[in-house]
Amino acid sequence: MVIPPPFRRLGFPTFNWRNFQMVRYSEVVLPGHPDKVCDAVAEAIVKAALAVDPDAYAQVEVSVWDYEMWLTGSVVTSKRVPKLFKDIAKDTVIDLGYKSPNAYDARKLEVRCSVCIEIDDPRQYTHHVNDQCIAIGWAGYDEKVDYLPPEHFLARSFGAALFRSFSKGPLKGQGPDGKLVVRLREEGGEWILEYVLATVQQLNTTPFQDFVPLVTAVFEAQYHAVQDLDARWSRPWNDVEVLINPNGPLIDGGPLSDNGQTGRKLVMDYYGPRVPIGGGALYGKDPRHIDRFASATCKEAAIHAVQTGAKECQVTVCYAPNQSQPVDVRYEMVGRGKKLLEHRWSQSTPMDRVTMA
Repeated sequence: MVIPPPFRRLGFPTFNWRNFQMVRYSEVVLPGHPDKVCDAVAEAIVKAALAVDPDAYAQVEVSVWDYEMWLTGSVVTSKRVPKLFKDIAKDTVIDLGYKSPNAYDARKLEVRCSVCIEIDDPRQYTHHVNDQCIAIGWAGYDEKVDYLPPEHFLARSFGAALFRSFSKGPLKGQGPDGKLVVRLREEGGEWILEYVLATVQQLNTTPFQDFVPLVTAVFEAQYHAVQDLDARWSRPWNDVEVLINPNGPLIDGGPLSDNGQTGRKLVMDYYGPRVPIGGGALYGKDPRHIDRFASATCKEAAIHAVQTGAKECQVTVCYAPNQSQPVDVRYEMVGRGKKLLEHRWSQSTPMDRVTMA
């Protein structure tokens, strides 16, 4: 970059691209966080509907506080779902790890269901676009980071490692609530992890001074596993600052300490804070719902562009009701990659790209 003479006289320095670096942040919450508990319950109800009718229509919202949970929305299937939605909800929360000896025992959960359940042909709702939608997809880097921003890939990797450890690892029985933040510097072709901040729920029978090193050990093992597959993670673990539970022990986690609702963790569900998102949540909606379909297709289009030559790609799409093809598709690429074939944007195409959580 050349700085014109007037700016030189004012003392603005010439930019040195060789020293260029970016500070990156990302955050995830664990599956036991109240918002993700609600997402999991909504998703379990959608899966139950799809199990009896692959064309099922579903739009389910969930909220929770303490030992009360509310289910709202609508489900349409051609056959009745055999299991009560209340029971699906309670079993889902228990399976996440909320049972004795955890401070939150979901067997005490009172579920209030006002979901409108209709036995009818759901294709009248699912086989056409029934709402408007703006969705954004992004891809960059390569498959080693799942085409995600590296900071979000690492945050997700750490979160998944913690949750696995709650069921079979050094943290067995701990959790399942928690959240974490990572910060790294992207410098040249390297990613320099600077710090990891985490708050993780624990059992009241585990001494805090024993718990913190266990969490740190899970992070260290996962970081080494990531490094073994990708040399761009260049900083040694011993040079990373780690801060665990700075508020002290978190015992009464989950809905005991925070309320939850579906669709409140959209940035985490998508690409992390450096990538814009569209307006639609993902969980609690059938695979043909335009929010879900459009976000999955945008992601597919962005990854395809990177796989065929682009260094980075962001795709924005807009759909209108009763039109299977989008009214607008916009690509923003660094480099040159191939665009998705036009028929892939049609909501009437098979749902092969939409995955259920």
